[in-house]
Amino acid sequence: MAFNSFEFWVAFPAIFALYWLIPSQHIKAKKWYLIVVSYLLYINWKPSFALVLLGVTIITYLGAIAIEKQVYKKRKKTLIYCFAILGLLPLLIFKYFNFLNDSLTAMLDSMGMHFSLPGLNWAIPVGISFFTFQAIGYLFDVYYKRIEVEKSFSDYTLFVSFFPQISSGPISKASELLPQIKSPRPFTYEQGIQGLKFLLWGMFIKLVIADRLGLYVDIVYGNYIHYSGLNCLIASIFYSFQIYADFAGYSLMAMGVSKTLGYNIINNFRQPYLSISVTDFWRRWHISLSRWLKDYVYIPLGGSRCSKLRNYFNIFITFLVSGIWHGASWAFILWGILHGIFQIIEKALHLQNYQGNNYAIKFVRIIITFIIINFLWIFFRINEASEAINLITHIFTSFNHGEILLEQRYPILIALPLLLVKDLKDEFSPQNRIWKGCSPLRKMVYLYLFCMIILMGVLDSGQFIYVNF
Repeated sequence: MAFNSFEFWVAFPAIFALYWLIPSQHIKAKKWYLIVVSYLLYINWKPSFALVLLGVTIITYLGAIAIEKQVYKKRKKTLIYCFAILGLLPLLIFKYFNFLNDSLTAMLDSMGMHFSLPGLNWAIPVGISFFTFQAIGYLFDVYYKRIEVEKSFSDYTLFVSFFPQISSGPISKASELLPQIKSPRPFTYEQGIQGLKFLLWGMFIKLVIADRLGLYVDIVYGNYIHYSGLNCLIASIFYSFQIYADFAGYSLMAMGVSKTLGYNIINNFRQPYLSISVTDFWRRWHISLSRWLKDYVYIPLGGSRCSKLRNYFNIFITFLVSGIWHGASWAFILWGILHGIFQIIEKALHLQNYQGNNYAIKFVRIIITFIIINFLWIFFRINEASEAINLITHIFTSFNHGEILLEQRYPILIALPLLLVKDLKDEFSPQNRIWKGCSPLRKMVYLYLFCMIILMGVLDSGQFIYVNF
């Protein structure tokens, strides 16, 4: 059940109230209540999806126990690979079988060999990439002895299925979430208010910014050949902000719902479009995935403690995995590879960081980085490599052809600047005294955001972009 659906906002007050009506000393009852709620909300997508979720949970739970009991290193290594593959198998089958089958068929056809396996037509379980990576991360943390094995099946089940984050993350670490599950804190007014603030801002940037921008983007991208290159460029920029507002909006709502229930989960974003390099972008964008890739792909490959060429290879493989994780198409794979290549170039030229205080240089680097990220998002949005290249070509070859499309101009002019102002404030003045010291100003802004949601929000329960991954 999506956070922006009417059904969720009818159900959540009851979920919240019943959870806090359970006395705090009854920790097990509160945990089982959240497990039941999490599975019921997940079943609302499609009942069969819950079987996949439960299967991944059981495999990784039993796998961690088996790994912890094994004393021989070779057997332990064999076990980790076996259980990791078993845990990843549903993801590989549901998400990648048709892609691999179609790619194999196309390759054989090009060689004059006409043979293919029958395709499998099914819906991909919601959030399978997120809860699978979270469970596999736990498995490797036990293997590397970063955490102790979890003996309580109920605690581990809630860790994997916790409903605020299951459909689009963030990907929590066991060391962060499991201790909170074992000893949930009592409700506090301050945490509840903070949670509601996250919910309000997340709802605003999703419904008013992301979904409004999406209307423009869908019009242009759906038939880009009939629009000018300038319109296509504007649509690409709008998509950059659409996907940011959409995904960050979900993450903020997940944080908000979690906080109202007494849990703290990682903030997935930190002003990503103020990055001074592609490397810096990945420190700020989808932080939980970047951290996962670093801990379970990049560092095991050797990280940076190796030769330069090996380090470049490790970066390349890490972002190849990132591209594959995001989607089963050559466009996503190319998107991941290009992100890796830009980071390799930055590292070779020592451009990944900037410690100076020259704001002009920093501004130029922010603009250059945004341009690179913006054009790479085209591969992400089009989801077909050849079409993405054609659209980029169209931008530069038909730039002055046709009039500028002005659809959705009002919410863009009114709402989008608020996102930019907030990011600038959080980046350069996080402890702003005017904002913190002026309660009437804050209340006016909160009321304005609420009114904008009601008046200009796209209240159609539209899907979050990252639910598809």
